[in-house]
Amino acid sequence: MEIADYIVADDRRLAALALDGDDAAFEYLFDRYNEAIRRLFVQRMGGSGDADDLLQETFIKVYINLHRYNPDYTFGQWVYTIARNTFVDYIRRRQDDLPIDERYATPVSSAPTPEESVINLQQRTQIEHYLDRLPAGYRQLIVMRFFDEYSYEEIAAKLGLPLGTVKTRIHRARERMCRLIAKGEER
Repeated sequence: MEIADYIVADDRRLAALALDGDDAAFEYLFDRYNEAIRRLFVQRMGGSGDADDLLQETFIKVYINLHRYNPDYTFGQWVYTIARNTFVDYIRRRQDDLPIDERYATPVSSAPTPEESVINLQQRTQIEHYLDRLPAGYRQLIVMRFFDEYSYEEIAAKLGLPLGTVKTRIHRARERMCRLIAKGEER
């Protein structure tokens, strides 16, 4: 695959490629989530202490358990769940060393941190910005395929187009989106 294909590939596609042994696909998944996960750990621990170790442990678990990922759910939620569980395990290990009256003094929240919410909002805003710059037909295809998660066959049926036409147009829409993103990064 070319770099542009990895950049515009959705998480489910990258996960499938990684399962098939494509290490570059897993690197792109790691690159998409590592900073947000690290910030999660730093924020919850009140400093960077063991954040890098927890980040590494999280992505080792992601890699080892990739075959358990269910594409019916978003990859990001799955990774965050593993990260939260890794953090809970870390807190439990630390608390085993504390006297009984000091254990569980710090509640662990599963709600998104303010930083996670801002990151999610920024990513959505960026994607919407680039989607708005696509022609209407391409925008519709991208939304149907990657946001509404319709299969190619479902899109073809809903739009009354041949399957080959849908695949070609989605490919062109992804290429156009990739070019827009690349141009946007140069500014």
